[in-house]
Amino acid sequence: MAKLSSVNKNNRRIKLSNKFYNKRKKLKNIIMNKKLPLEERFKAQLKLSSLPRNSAKTRVRNRCQITGRPHAVYRKLKISRIALRRLGLEGKIPGMVKSSW
Repeated sequence: MAKLSSVNKNNRRIKLSNKFYNKRKKLKNIIMNKKLPLEERFKAQLKLSSLPRNSAKTRVRNRCQITGRPHAVYRKLKISRIALRRLGLEGKIPGMVKSSW
């Protein structure tokens, strides 16, 4: 199990990134639009930098939904390889068979 504080911090980042997603997207579109005047783009850049840092999508860490483990997490399943193996051994994942050799 991961530290609870790390998991909670990541959950706060997820909430913030979802909250500010549209606002960040609009500001980035203004900044990247070369047809707009430089002054307007600069103002948008200042507004973007005034938003919370943790509202950026890149600050969110992929973590296992079961254990909170930050490494070896399958994106589609949102669980780590260890949790996947455990669920497979328990027979909770349809179609997954325990391998032995």
